[in-house]
Amino acid sequence: MSVFPGVFFTGTDTGVGKTFVMAALAAAFRAEGLNIGVWKPVQSGGQIGSGETDAERLIEASGVIEMPEAVAPYSFNEPLTPFLAAKHEGINLALKEICESAEPLAERYKALFVEGAGGVAVPLTEDALMIDLISELRIPVIIVARSGLGTINHTLLTASFLRQRKIPIIGVIMNDGNLRNLHEDPSLAANADLIARYGGLEILGHFPAMSGKIDTEALIRTVLTKIQLTPIRKAILSGNFENGGIGDDGK
Repeated sequence: MSVFPGVFFTGTDTGVGKTFVMAALAAAFRAEGLNIGVWKPVQSGGQIGSGETDAERLIEASGVIEMPEAVAPYSFNEPLTPFLAAKHEGINLALKEICESAEPLAERYKALFVEGAGGVAVPLTEDALMIDLISELRIPVIIVARSGLGTINHTLLTASFLRQRKIPIIGVIMNDGNLRNLHEDPSLAANADLIARYGGLEILGHFPAMSGKIDTEALIRTVLTKIQLTPIRKAILSGNFENGGIGDDGK
């Protein structure tokens, strides 16, 4: 397949909120006039049409006009890692076919925001992890990390694995959205600074917990006030990293 400009969003674990964060950023850049599409190559744990799948959430929150089947070409019901969810339904996923499934979207958009399933070491096919998909796509990565206790270890390990494969990291977005009792976690005050110090990673901002009605406009306002958009914009406009896209400092 032809390489397309874009950004890959990976989590440090499952359930860290990368769907919500990616959709909000897509909405913000689309509001600027950038033609950003969203792609969730493989999703599991829900049925399209329920309104509860990642693809449907991405479409609703980002404002992209697409069918869920186009955004998530491989969708499985069981809440399992993609390899096992596909195998449960008698399907053998192949990395080449997963990559090629992006081509219709890539033809319609300036760049794609791509959401992985879980973290970089999640089994994707019989012989490939999620990081192999990122390597094949040749686009830089944003790490979405929990804000609370445990995030330093998970984030530094994720960054280390990406760097072993020479995949550029744009930065880290700390997500408060899954923390119910922020005031009860004393690690919050220092976690981002320690990730930046020990990992040589740029902290792009904190995505806050949101309450009440959350619509696209609310997400855009949040992104504009809480997230550094310049490094992400540079990555979008530079294209894939093989052709001069941005990267981290390789520490």
